[in-house]
Amino acid sequence: MLSELGFEATGIDPSQSGIAIAKRAYPHCTFAKASGYEDLAARFGQFGLVLSVEVLQHCAYPRRIAQGLFELVEPDGVALVSVAYHSYLKNLALALSGHFDRHFDALREAGPLKFFSIATFESLLRQAGFRHVEFCRAGRVPILAKSMIAVARKDV
Repeated sequence: MLSELGFEATGIDPSQSGIAIAKRAYPHCTFAKASGYEDLAARFGQFGLVLSVEVLQHCAYPRRIAQGLFELVEPDGVALVSVAYHSYLKNLALALSGHFDRHFDALREAGPLKFFSIATFESLLRQAGFRHVEFCRAGRVPILAKSMIAVARKDV
């Protein structure tokens, strides 16, 4: 969508098939096979806006990914980062409704490894170097939101 508004867009994915799908859908954009654990800023440079959508909860080392995001954002730039939303009240609602085990199924072959609350998500982004972090929740009513979105600004 951003590329269609005239912005230059670069996308990365560790999956070659994911890159192939993206290239077919958006041939005018740049896509590369890469991992968030690589030094992406050295390879691609810095950007005014960096998007990471529903990635961090699937990473074993989210601090490394968050640090890489910080390094990709140019001074005065912004990272827009979303993760699955978790809170004490949402987890209580899952438990009371009988869905807790299904939601946190340790036997599932794929799925999230990390479960962020606003407090832990903010802590992660601040540890990476972001100083101005704002949040909103998306999907369902806010207290049971599916995702939370952080707007993290990089100071000069």
